[in-house]
Amino acid sequence: MKRVIARAVAMLAVAMIAAACGHQPSKPGWITLIDGDAGMENWTVSGSAANWRAEDGSIQADKTTGKGASVLVSKRSFRDLEIYAEFWASDDTNSGIYFRAPDPNKVNTASGAFEVQIWDKNPNPKYSTGSLVNVVEVQPIYKAGGRWNTYEIYAKGSEITVKLNGVVTATTKEAKTHAGRIGLQFNSGPIKVRKLLVREL
Repeated sequence: MKRVIARAVAMLAVAMIAAACGHQPSKPGWITLIDGDAGMENWTVSGSAANWRAEDGSIQADKTTGKGASVLVSKRSFRDLEIYAEFWASDDTNSGIYFRAPDPNKVNTASGAFEVQIWDKNPNPKYSTGSLVNVVEVQPIYKAGGRWNTYEIYAKGSEITVKLNGVVTATTKEAKTHAGRIGLQFNSGPIKVRKLLVREL
């Protein structure tokens, strides 16, 4: 009996870990840009130089040699899309996922890109983790530091929805519907991405 209970508890723990990481998309049409430590060839670096590298089953960075953010920029451009990403950040990480970035050499919100924030300790908490920077504030405050998380981003026409670990944290209708690149930002603190898939809509 004890063995059966122990097995059931172990299976429940595995299920809870899997649920915390969301579900990897299985529909046709998904393009894999990062899969474990594979995928660096799908990106170029914009902004400051950082130690982006494939290591320990993820694409990651934790040091920069310049001022300002370093961004991995997708070589492909997308307009209407879904993004599925699995990321790990520390409590003090300042990072984010960009989409519809019109200028691959200048990826930021000022140049017209959208940014889904990864920054638990943002001094402006309404634009902390889960927010769509300068577009949709986040309420309540979510935390991503110290564990693996999932982001699901849906952008079709003016409709944009962000989910963090399966929970909707931001939704809006926004006039900017231009095509652009996907970007992975590193500003401070370690960031790791072990999955990033995109599907054109």
